[in-house]
Amino acid sequence: VQLQASGGGLVQAGGSLRLSCAASGNILNTHRMGWFRQAPGKEREFVAAISASSGMSYYNVYYGDSVKGRFTISREIAKNTVNLQMNSLKPEDTAVYYCAADYRPVRSWLPHYAYDYWGQGTLVTVSS
Repeated sequence: VQLQASGGGLVQAGGSLRLSCAASGNILNTHRMGWFRQAPGKEREFVAAISASSGMSYYNVYYGDSVKGRFTISREIAKNTVNLQMNSLKPEDTAVYYCAADYRPVRSWLPHYAYDYWGQGTLVTVSS
């Protein structure tokens, strides 16, 4: 499994960015997909996750408390891509954002160890 994150950049506070994670193969059918972020000197933080499609239209999504109401995770099955729409960005959202994937059933999607596959990260900088 290979994941390629893109879309990071510099944006002013209150602005928006859209991150994308391109996955190799049709893993969106079998793998849950997540976004994490890591700011300098801080631990990797859960941002959002979406369930595997499994051929169904119904899906589950989860968000970290700090991004609820501002960020939206979505997927494009045909493009093997997961997106993270980030609105109302704040300086504290500044971090390297990573996409992740895993197929194992786990108790919680939030810990970083619930994901085996990781992309290389894309830097998001929010200026005040």
